[in-house]
Amino acid sequence: MSFQELQIQRRSIRKYSDELLSPEETKKILEAALLSPTSKNKHSWIFIAVEDRGTVAKLAECKPHSASFITEAPLVVVVAGNPLISDAWVEDSSIAAINMQMQAEEMNIGSCWIQVRNRSFSDNITSGEYINELLDIPMPIEVVCLIAFGKKEIKRRPADINNLQWEKVHIGKYTTDPGNVEQQEG
Repeated sequence: MSFQELQIQRRSIRKYSDELLSPEETKKILEAALLSPTSKNKHSWIFIAVEDRGTVAKLAECKPHSASFITEAPLVVVVAGNPLISDAWVEDSSIAAINMQMQAEEMNIGSCWIQVRNRSFSDNITSGEYINELLDIPMPIEVVCLIAFGKKEIKRRPADINNLQWEKVHIGKYTTDPGNVEQQEG
């Protein structure tokens, strides 16, 4: 499968079958994270793979209402970074997260990103602080996201390449008519 075909097929999956991931599948997903490029080769990211059902259920509480679906995921990877290692820790962690998702898709494993950074557990506790306490993550490490992984219970329709938002693309400079790529090149 080409990379573009992989991108077209990859969709956020929130419903997983009861089938567990094999140790080899989990390893390959984590290898994709560790192979990810980082700013100045600093490797500011950190990953915590969680398979314990009780811990996964507690992670699902990090964002009331919007993370509850991860209780069904056989694997949740906490993606975090250390801002003292690199000022690009958010970017480094995000690249690793999508690399894991693309690797999972290649193996026909579903995944879904759960935003944690800048989200709230309650009025006075952030989602990241909740996770840091739950998993004994020390300061200054900050959680960027959770990625839920599991065998797809249902297959989603692939992305439609004919409906790409070309109006978001500007060539050379910002224009008021960015969707007209041919006119911009002329």
